Amino acid sequence: MKAYFNCRAVALVKSLTDERDRWLLWLPVFLGTGIGFYFALTFEPVAWAAPATLAAAAMVIFLCRNNSTVLLISICIAVGALGFTVAEWRTFDARHIILDHQIGPTTVTGQIQRAEIFPDGTRLTLERVRIATLGADKTPELVRIRLRGKPTNFFAGDWVQMRAKIGPPPPPVMPNAYDFQRALYFSGIGATGFAFGSAEPLRQASGAADTDIGLGQWWQRSRQKLSGRIRSAIGGDAGAVASALITGDRSAIDAKTMAAFRNSGLAHLLAISGLHIGLVAGLLFFGVRAILALVPGFALTFPIKKWAALFAICGAFTYALIAGATVPTQRAFVMVGLVLTAVILDRQGISMRLVAGAAFII
Repeated sequence: MKAYFNCRAVALVKSLTDERDRWLLWLPVFLGTGIGFYFALTFEPVAWAAPATLAAAAMVIFLCRNNSTVLLISICIAVGALGFTVAEWRTFDARHIILDHQIGPTTVTGQIQRAEIFPDGTRLTLERVRIATLGADKTPELVRIRLRGKPTNFFAGDWVQMRAKIGPPPPPVMPNAYDFQRALYFSGIGATGFAFGSAEPLRQASGAADTDIGLGQWWQRSRQKLSGRIRSAIGGDAGAVASALITGDRSAIDAKTMAAFRNSGLAHLLAISGLHIGLVAGLLFFGVRAILALVPGFALTFPIKKWAALFAICGAFTYALIAGATVPTQRAFVMVGLVLTAVILDRQGISMRLVAGAAFII
């Protein structure tokens, strides 16, 4: 029996050694394993454990770099420890004040960070929040409040005041269901609630140190205005869908239309991902290259293919920002960007390493 297991172990090591060129593809797997292990724990581990494991594995990699077996095991441990460390640091870095009890009705004042317009109302994410019954040291940095009734045209950067009832983010509705609390925690939102009536717009908040809108608010405002212009120009459900495909804002799509997309199996088309980023990058790449090819002086003298690839990267990046830069959008942009970068560097662009690289970065 012992000889059998020794033989199987040798065969496994040999197989892994023969697959040396594909080890890179397993890096995101072990990185994700480390991240998943952290979130599977029911307690917060000591802060030094994962970094110490990572440092020890890195030292073993350096000292035993000529031993394939030890090197392989050490790399797996190091990448897993890296994932654990990154998840632990992200949790620590995202810490913020979370409301621990229900409050309201009370007066809530804040500057809109994001405004989402739904068919049956508006959802506002407020920053620089002031709550009448709370001190500044107990007030969450971000509060998300739902306004019922006819949608109101609020924009990011506007100051508003309302009567609302707010409380801590809700827990999952059932065991193993979507965890709203965890998602809102990493979004920086410390309280959620609903308003009584509509919100009152304010010119500025008295006592605010800076009433100018920031870059993030300006970008959200621009995206929101673009979405509104698309919906008003096209109108109806078609306008809402067109807005979703361009800016990634699906809030205006009514429940009936969204249900039709889901039932037909086409709901994934509304998520800005590989299809959309690929179309934008492809149109820009081939379009710019075709235009430059019409000028013989450019086509015969300069590397117009590389110029077109660089222009396509910039265009795809801009579209990703307009679409909200969600995780599927980020993944698609990374993969398209790597392919076009390979074109610029005269390297092979299509390989499984694209998937591994995008997964590792995400």
